[in-house]
Amino acid sequence: QLVESGGALVQPGGSLRLSCSDSEHTTSSFVYMGWFRQAPGKEREGVAAIDRDGTTVYANSVRGRFTISQDNAKNTLYLQMNSLKPEDTAIYFCAAALVRAVPILTLIESDFAYWGQGTQVTVSS
Repeated sequence: QLVESGGALVQPGGSLRLSCSDSEHTTSSFVYMGWFRQAPGKEREGVAAIDRDGTTVYANSVRGRFTISQDNAKNTLYLQMNSLKPEDTAIYFCAAALVRAVPILTLIESDFAYWGQGTQVTVSS
């Protein structure tokens, strides 16, 4: 089961790092992992994903501010979030896949089979 941590209340312009680990699988066993978020009243959207070979993909809204990384030695997926904005407020979910659903890395929910419960990130002064 994927478990996220690191969510908090942070001021606009601040930084936060989210972490995700799995109790049943090592991060190296996943073909790709990613982060999604769901803001109040909105649908869940993809934020960033990373492939086993290190390839990454980002949503336009976070590119240049967020960085996804994976430390297999620590069995942990990270999302470093800088220059946070109020519109980044959401529940952030970790997701992963053991079997590749499509040939290319995407931010499509249905391509990810495993999901965490989410961690709340609130950006407010």
